[in-house]
Amino acid sequence: MNPESYDLAIVGGLRHECLSSVLEVLAASERPVLLVGEDGHCERVISGHPSIKVLPREANWLDTVVLVSTETLKFSQALKCLRQTEHANRVLERQAALGRYLLEIRNALNNSLTSVLGNSELLLSEPEDLSPAAGLQIETIRNMAVRMHEMLQRFTSLEKELKLIEKQEVTEAETKAQQVSASS
Repeated sequence: MNPESYDLAIVGGLRHECLSSVLEVLAASERPVLLVGEDGHCERVISGHPSIKVLPREANWLDTVVLVSTETLKFSQALKCLRQTEHANRVLERQAALGRYLLEIRNALNNSLTSVLGNSELLLSEPEDLSPAAGLQIETIRNMAVRMHEMLQRFTSLEKELKLIEKQEVTEAETKAQQVSASS
């Protein structure tokens, strides 16, 4: 049985000898299972499967099945959303850690780049002391250092924008809180 083919299993009306094997398969799928039947027998069969819910077959049992099914599906969907959100949160936390690390090393990296740029400019200011191949290599080093410096400048610019947005969000939240407290 493919667990992707259903969101909820409702079981009832099976012979007692078949019920255990059917419930084993359904319980392994980790999808919600509702078992409609007589309490005594059902409780013995599901004792090893806490995820299976038993609904007694009594008056208005069909209404109960519909109501419990609806709520179970809502809960399952909310749980699925929660898991996706938690996963996305873990990814964002890793990315945020990387961003914080880049912020911490930004100044050291910028200082190193300034040194590389300064030294390459110094070497290139006296081209007669360099072979043509060395001059080209130093020019390449200087150009790459300039590109890295530009990337760091964009990173700094982005950081300033994010701080401004964060400040605006805090201000908006405070304004809303004041409005709510004033209207109370």
